[in-house]
Amino acid sequence: MKKVKNILRNEKGLTLIELLAVVVILGIIAAIAIPAIASIIDNSKKDAHVANAEQLVSAARLAVASGAEFATEGETTAQELKDLDYLDAFKDPDKEEYTSTKVTFDDKGEITSVTLEHPDRGTLTATTADELEDLEGTLLAIME
Repeated sequence: MKKVKNILRNEKGLTLIELLAVVVILGIIAAIAIPAIASIIDNSKKDAHVANAEQLVSAARLAVASGAEFATEGETTAQELKDLDYLDAFKDPDKEEYTSTKVTFDDKGEITSVTLEHPDRGTLTATTADELEDLEGTLLAIME
């Protein structure tokens, strides 16, 4: 019994094999976690693009309802809405600037399409009433 106690008291640290096992386990955990985290970040960026498009549509609806005069009849841009104080500047989550932003509407003032052109993600457009109603689903499907 005394020998067992002495052996247990003299054990001061991890063996090389035990340390190697811990490092391998941490590596496996990191290999699983990093892609999952990257996916979550990309999804949040996509959601931010959708929120920008929704903000653009809301500002355009407000401007049309207020009788705002636009440079081009039947359409407006984010910059024009910003200049008319209907929209605050929105940030691109990918840290790029949108190449083009446009909202078009008919004679009745109904929004007919919203378009965001992005250098990395391409052109994001919603054109039908259903797409505009489900702007989030439409734009997320385009970005996939």
